[in-house]
Amino acid sequence: MPTPPPACSPVAPSAAWHPDVTVASVVARGGRLLLVEERIEGRLVLNQPAGHLDPGESLVEAAVRETLEETGWRIHVESFIGAYQWHAPSGQQFLRFAFGGQALEHDPARPLDTGIERALWLAPAQLRARASEHRSPLVWQVAADWLAGRRHPLSLLQWVP
Repeated sequence: MPTPPPACSPVAPSAAWHPDVTVASVVARGGRLLLVEERIEGRLVLNQPAGHLDPGESLVEAAVRETLEETGWRIHVESFIGAYQWHAPSGQQFLRFAFGGQALEHDPARPLDTGIERALWLAPAQLRARASEHRSPLVWQVAADWLAGRRHPLSLLQWVP
C-alpha cells in the first residue's frame, strides 16, 4: 500500500478552497512516451500532455483536448491509469486524473498552447534520467504506474450530466 502523504496545513474555515483538477495522458509509440517541454516561470520543464478540466467537459474529453492542444496529436483514450493527489510546495493542491491513450494522427502545423516549447518522444529511461526537469513528482509517478501495467477500465469513471 502507498504511504499516505504528510498532513497538509489546514485551510482557514472562512476561505473558499478547492483543489485544481487536472488530467494527463500517457501515450506510447515505438517504446517512447509522448511528453511536452513547457516553460513555467522561466524554467523549461517536462510533463505529460496535461492541463485543467474545463467547465462542462468530462475527464476523458479534457485528456483528449489537452493532448491535442499541447502536442498536436489526436488520441483515443483507452484506459484510466489512476487518480493522484499532490500538495505543491507553493501550497496549491492538485487532483490529477491520468489516462492511457493511443496516438491516432498528428497535425504538425497546429500551433501549440502558450508556454509549450515542443512535444517530444522519450524512452522511459530518458524520462527518468531527466527527473530534475519534471514539472512535478506526478510526471514520473504516472509514467511508472503506466509502465507497471496499471490500466483500469474507463467505466470506473462516471459522467453524470
